[in-house]
Amino acid sequence: MLNRQKILIVDDDTNISELINLYLTKECFEVKCVEDGESALLAMKSFGPSLILLDLMLPGMDGYQVLREIRKDHQTPIIMLSAKGEVFDKVLGLELGADDYIIKPFDTKELVARVKAVLRRTMVSQSKTEDTKQDLVEFDDLIINKTNYSVIYMGTSIKMPPKEIELLYFLASSPNQVFTREQLLEHIWGYDYIGDTRTVDVHIKRIREKINDHKRWALSSVWGIGYKFETR
Repeated sequence: MLNRQKILIVDDDTNISELINLYLTKECFEVKCVEDGESALLAMKSFGPSLILLDLMLPGMDGYQVLREIRKDHQTPIIMLSAKGEVFDKVLGLELGADDYIIKPFDTKELVARVKAVLRRTMVSQSKTEDTKQDLVEFDDLIINKTNYSVIYMGTSIKMPPKEIELLYFLASSPNQVFTREQLLEHIWGYDYIGDTRTVDVHIKRIREKINDHKRWALSSVWGIGYKFETR
């Protein structure tokens, strides 16, 4: 029998957890529910989730802190759940490494659809790393290898989540070509992505925080349109 994908729900509202658990179990996921951040970090080791649904407002360690701790060692997909719908909260969650952000109250069927969409994208990313063909682009002081999902900048390995690497690789593979935010969403996140173009801006910002523009190349904004990997 095939192993079921595991979903870890981190939410101190047991009514919400039980409702999500019910719907995900019907979709043949294996589900574990915990109510606080410390338990979530322990479950990372004992349960080994395929995806985490992480509430923002948790007792003690809040969702942002839990996200930071998980991202130190794991790239497990994380969807944040929050009653906070402000752009600031959404962007902060994405900047810290969340894969999606869902505002409460939410439609449970939509949540399940987003879970499946994120897992599909993750599986595609993982399958690409198993390809024996070296899939890389190289510039002065920059090597982006999508075979093993690594980035070497100025001789140093830079830690990036898969989506940041895929976005950087895609732009660098077509130097000086301008891509709109919608095109980047389509190519990197796929047709089924439920989100908006700010996702692209957030990921570009995170990439720029890790690699600076070079005298021979730069990750450039094209105002009113999108982005390009510019060579000089």
